Amino acid sequence: MQTDLAPWVKDTDFGRDADAILRRCVHCGFCLATCPTYQLLGDERDSPRGRIYLIKQALEDGEVTVETQKHLDRCLTCRNCETTCPSGVEYGALVDIGRDLVGRKVKRPFGQRVGHALLRRTLLSPWFGVAFRMGRLVRPLLPEILRAKIPQPRPAGTVPRNTHVRTVLMPVGCVQPTMMPSIDAATIRVLDAVGIGVRLDRGSGCCGAINFHLDAQERARDQMRANIDAWLPLLENGTVEAIVSDASGCGAMIKEYAHHLKHDPAYADKARRLIDKVVDVAEIVAPHAADLAARLHGLPARVAFHPPCTLQHWQNLRGVSERLLADLGFNLVPFAESHLCCGSAGTYSVTQPELSKALRARKLGHILEAKPDCIVSSNIGCIGHLQTGTDLPVRHWIEVVDQALSAAK
Repeated sequence: MQTDLAPWVKDTDFGRDADAILRRCVHCGFCLATCPTYQLLGDERDSPRGRIYLIKQALEDGEVTVETQKHLDRCLTCRNCETTCPSGVEYGALVDIGRDLVGRKVKRPFGQRVGHALLRRTLLSPWFGVAFRMGRLVRPLLPEILRAKIPQPRPAGTVPRNTHVRTVLMPVGCVQPTMMPSIDAATIRVLDAVGIGVRLDRGSGCCGAINFHLDAQERARDQMRANIDAWLPLLENGTVEAIVSDASGCGAMIKEYAHHLKHDPAYADKARRLIDKVVDVAEIVAPHAADLAARLHGLPARVAFHPPCTLQHWQNLRGVSERLLADLGFNLVPFAESHLCCGSAGTYSVTQPELSKALRARKLGHILEAKPDCIVSSNIGCIGHLQTGTDLPVRHWIEVVDQALSAAK
C-alpha cells in the first residue's frame, strides 16, 4: 500500500511504525472472511481492510469524524485478521495507533467519555471488591448489562502453602480475584500437585489492558512500567522462574510490553527481558500431563474448549491447550468457527453490547450443536460472557482439572 503521511506525522515514532505496517498491506481482502464484525455487519468499514483505509486517511490528514471513531471502536481487536493475513500486517498495532490518533482529533460524545472513565475508575479502584460484593447483593435489581457482569459465586476453597524447589510468579489481576477467585485457587492447587509453588504478586496492579483499551494508553504504559519494576528483579535474582498467567487476556497484554515500550529507552530492554519469561498456565502444565492424567477422576463426558482470541491470535498458542486437555483425558468435541471471537473482548461487551451479544449467540449456537456437557476456556472474560448466554456450565479448564484431582483423593 502506498502512503503519503502528513508532515506532522512522518518523523514521529508512531508515524514510522504506522507507515511500515501500512506498506505491508496488499489489499487482498483475506481478512474480511475471518473478521467477526464484517461477518455480522457486511460493511467494509467494519473490516480490517476498511479500518486500515480509515487509519491511513487520518495519517494523511484526511477527514476524521465521529463515524471514523465508530468503526474503529467496533473492532474487537481479536486479531483473527493477523492469523489470516498472508503479508504479516500487524493490524493490532495499527488499530492502536489509529484509535489514539482519532481520539486526539475527535471529541467523543459526552456519554461515551463518562462511560469509559467510569469503567476505568471502577474496575481499577481498590474499592472494586467492595462494590462488586454489594452488587451481588442487589443483583436482581441491576440493569441487565450490569447484572450479566456479576457471575454466580464459586467458592475458591483452601490453597496449599507448600514449599517447592520450583516457584513461579502469578500476578493478582485487577478483577479476576474478585469476580472468579476459584480460577486462581485452582491454578495454585494444580501447580502444587505437579511440584510447582506459586508466589502471588499483590504489589503490582492491572496488566494495563483496561486503561489501554479505554482511551488511556499512557496510563496503561505507566502500569506496565510499574509491573516491570515489581517483577523483573524477582525473575533475574532467581526467586521465581517464570510469570504464569491463567487469564489469557492478561498474559497477552504482558507479552506485548516490549512492543508498547519499545520507544522508551529506560524500559525497552527491561520489557524484552521480561516477556521471555511470561507463559500461559497451559504451557507450564503441559510437561506434567501424563502424571496428572493418571490422577484425575470424573471428567465431564463431552467438553467444548473455546480458545480465546488472546490465546490463539495474540499469543499464537492455538492447539497448546487443546493438546494438553486431550493428553489429560478430556474428550474434546469440535465445533464450527472456533477461530472467531465470542464477543467478550474485555470491556467490549459493555461498550458494544448489541454486537457482543450477537457474537455470543453465534458462538454458543455452534458450540451447543456439538452437544457438550461443559464448556471450558482460558480467559475470565470469555467464561463470564458465554455463561450469561447458556445454562450449560462454563469454566476455566484449570477448574475442571482441579475438581477432577480432588475427586480422585
